[in-house]
Amino acid sequence: MSATRMHNPPHPGEVLKEWLPEGMTVTQAAQALRVDRVTLSKLLNGRAGVSASMALRLARWLGTSPDLWLGLQTQYDLWRASKRRQPAIEPLRKGEPLAA
Repeated sequence: MSATRMHNPPHPGEVLKEWLPEGMTVTQAAQALRVDRVTLSKLLNGRAGVSASMALRLARWLGTSPDLWLGLQTQYDLWRASKRRQPAIEPLRKGEPLAA
């Protein structure tokens, strides 16, 4: 595992909750982002990921970069995938013919 990869990184929705102004409702935030309330609620509760479109919306709204939100999603996805059983895959060796 890479030294730069986080141990148990937060879901981007958890990070987004920290950015929302105190007292702002999900409905208000969804309206500001021009998304459905259910869509934002799923993200905030970790039941949906950050899409490229959502990353662009969040970046514009919060004054961040879309790369921040996509990076958080990628770190989270990679960490989760690393916790699941992976198939045994042999490394490709340069010069070896590919199996048919």
